[in-house]
Amino acid sequence: MTAPLFTVLIDTYNYGRYIEDAVRSVLAQNFAAELVEILVVDDGSTDDTAERLKQFGTAIRYFHKPNGGQASAFNYGFAQARGEFIALLDADDAWLPDKLKKIYDALQQDTRAGMIYHRLYLWSEDGELSKAGHFAAISGQVTENHVALLSYPMMQTSCLVFRRETLQELLPVPEVLRTQADAYLTALVIFVAPVLAVDEYLAKYRVHGTNLFHAAQVQVSASRLQNRMAMRTALVVELRRWLAAHGKNLDDKDVDAYLKQWQMAQEADSYLLRAPNRWTYFRHLAEYPAIYGELMSTRHIVHEYARAAAALLLGYRHIHYFDEAMAARKRRPQVPSARQGKASSDKTSHG
Repeated sequence: MTAPLFTVLIDTYNYGRYIEDAVRSVLAQNFAAELVEILVVDDGSTDDTAERLKQFGTAIRYFHKPNGGQASAFNYGFAQARGEFIALLDADDAWLPDKLKKIYDALQQDTRAGMIYHRLYLWSEDGELSKAGHFAAISGQVTENHVALLSYPMMQTSCLVFRRETLQELLPVPEVLRTQADAYLTALVIFVAPVLAVDEYLAKYRVHGTNLFHAAQVQVSASRLQNRMAMRTALVVELRRWLAAHGKNLDDKDVDAYLKQWQMAQEADSYLLRAPNRWTYFRHLAEYPAIYGELMSTRHIVHEYARAAAALLLGYRHIHYFDEAMAARKRRPQVPSARQGKASSDKTSHG
């Protein structure tokens, strides 16, 4: 049997209510079906996932394994994959019909790319699509450009496609990562090969109550925050381990700045569990423009430092007064001035 061009790897755990939409979105692709194989790795589901998948027959390859988490499911699927390119799809998400065709066309234009990623809609339970969410189209050898390295985003599973030979450099994914295995791959792939961004919406990321990492912070329970932080801690340990094992200098200025994004996210989550004192919060806020200032407009930099200064006065629990005041100021009608120049968009890093 001729090996397929694309392997689509769908990992699932108790997402029977969504899995059919995911599979159908792959079967509906405007791309030659004989060039695509669909693997569904069921990570120990106890719901009706297996029963729901029977309708697809030989159109998919279904594997049920003991529960081990996302990295475990990925490793199992990667071992079964036969395609030159491996496209990931979460069981609760779906692709748009022209996804694989657009990805294939883009890869034809850049034969060096080890990973390709794209935009995706946020998809509500009532079917509404939103373009909200951070995206930065960063292509090329990211590690050779300081600004590109700081701008490079961590994108969700369902918009990631890897070249098999590049992926092999990162395997196996450490199975301590029951979640954030996708972050492990996207964080490290830039040290192996160039990447390619497609600035188009080609998938739908379903937002629902059991999304562990997309839930709004105000809605996340203490136990889920603690789980998220534990996985992030494990992720950083594994990233540093891989980088050191592959001869990367962890004290290098660029590498250190790149890894700082996880430290800052960890601090922000910890503050939701226990409010920091004013000095600690000031340092946290001031570090953001200090690291990512090259990506911001002057106005944005001034705003961030002003917010940090306000934290010394107001503290963590009352910083919202500053935010509300700034928001109100933006809503006021402004009289045009001859001194006003061309507006510039504020660039931010990993938000």
